Amino acid sequence: MSDVLDLDAYGARVGLRGVHRVDLDTLAMLLRAHMRAIPFENLDVLLGRGVDLELGALQRKLVTAGRGGYCFEHATLFAAVLEALDFAPVRHSARVVLFTPRTESARLHMFLTVPLPQGTFVVDPGFGSLASEVPVPLVDSRAAPPEDAPHWFVRDGAYWVLRARRDGEVVDCWVTTLEADNRVDFVVANHYVATHPASGFRQRLMLRALTPNGSVSVMNRDVRLREHGSARSDQLADRHALRTLLREHFGFDLPEVETLVVPSIEGWQ
Repeated sequence: MSDVLDLDAYGARVGLRGVHRVDLDTLAMLLRAHMRAIPFENLDVLLGRGVDLELGALQRKLVTAGRGGYCFEHATLFAAVLEALDFAPVRHSARVVLFTPRTESARLHMFLTVPLPQGTFVVDPGFGSLASEVPVPLVDSRAAPPEDAPHWFVRDGAYWVLRARRDGEVVDCWVTTLEADNRVDFVVANHYVATHPASGFRQRLMLRALTPNGSVSVMNRDVRLREHGSARSDQLADRHALRTLLREHFGFDLPEVETLVVPSIEGWQ
């Protein structure tokens, strides 16, 4: 199995070639291109396939096959891309607190920090529907929360807290102590997320893709489409409708979803 990134194939996948500068503008361009080309999805977990974080496997899935993935896949691949382009990303874990208090949440999310002359920036392409499309500066904004930024950080004792605006409200997304993690830590966390019966990724269907005019997000059967600043909601009628949605909005066809079992969806046909 290859552990060497095929940068040309990745560039073709995300629509970028000839990137040479190590600066904030380039980092922002790379992040946006990555997120617009490679969606967020947990289909392999629900199909019982598990998730392989070996770089060759990630390239075959996210680059060659045109699929998407979740945080460990996105962050592992994107870190390899940044390193190939002479950035110096640092790998970290976080506790997601959207639905669970910090004291009850394990460190099951992966993100990166990237040091640059302008400061340190967080890139988090695999956070699903609340992922920032731009690098977020790692500065404490508690004293003066930004009025228009969709994401920002505040300090809470030993923790950095990522905050975001969602449907007009401010929510805490995840918290981290910002220590650098070893790659094996993510192998262990990924194994739990992909295989443990209590993992939310084994209970719910979760998808998100950016489109030229907005985004499409799926939570179980609920579909939310954003276009030109407005949003509308719909529901998946059955598994066939899911397969059609993947072809139309996510850029790949996966016949296996016609037999997909999602424990939290009742009456799934």
